[in-house]
Amino acid sequence: MTRVAVIIPCYNDGALAEEAIASIKENESVEVVVVDDGSTDPDTLGRLDALEATGVRIVHRENGGLGPARNTGLAATFAPLVYPLDSDDLLEPGALGAMANLLDEHPEAGFTWGDYAVFGDYCGRYRAPERFLPWTLTYVNPYPVCSLFRRTVLERAGGWQRPWGYEDWDLWLRLVELGVKGVCSGRIVYRRRIHGESRMLVGARRRHKELYGELAQRHAEIIARRGELLRLERPAAWKRVVYPIVFGSRSVLPVRFEAFLQRWMLRVGGGLPS
Repeated sequence: MTRVAVIIPCYNDGALAEEAIASIKENESVEVVVVDDGSTDPDTLGRLDALEATGVRIVHRENGGLGPARNTGLAATFAPLVYPLDSDDLLEPGALGAMANLLDEHPEAGFTWGDYAVFGDYCGRYRAPERFLPWTLTYVNPYPVCSLFRRTVLERAGGWQRPWGYEDWDLWLRLVELGVKGVCSGRIVYRRRIHGESRMLVGARRRHKELYGELAQRHAEIIARRGELLRLERPAAWKRVVYPIVFGSRSVLPVRFEAFLQRWMLRVGGGLPS
């Protein structure tokens, strides 16, 4: 039985999507679908046709953003576990099988995540939190997009509901609302390519206050429960002071400075300490 489906959204980056597919190296079968999110680049369309000719499943849709593209892939696959892989990232060999085994060992967990290595413009290691941190999630999203989810959990949460901007953060907050728990794999799961600032990333940073405001409205119940979540999470004292200032609505520190801090932490391999 195929345990894992990998969903790869692709928009005008066919060459990178080829590399992403080639990085899936497992000792078991994996269901792979590439979702063409309305690409217009002739080279990308040609590469997708070539991939389809080799047996890779390609699903075409009108351009609508990462969230809808991932949902299209969710609807087009059947494996009980689902892994979203961005087209410019690369999987670590054997990572899917290891994470699937971990979920088999923890039937109470709805998802699992891990660290990622950074390559490209600079190198480093992002160390994800070792446990699920709902209070932290009300201020910042420290969890990798490329995590492994049970299909039943994604369907219960309604998948990725935002087209552009914090679609993954929105999903994590809904999992908090649903009371779904997760488990950390404690290993590097994938390699994240850093190749300049993408338009989506730059746009999200520039619109952070607006986007975060929308998240706060969508998840007002969780935001209102910060005091309860704080007692349950018991974060370090410095987090209690720094997070409300640096993250959240970022009403004090400029976004560029916060982004610099995150990039520096990635360079030295520290991620956002938990």
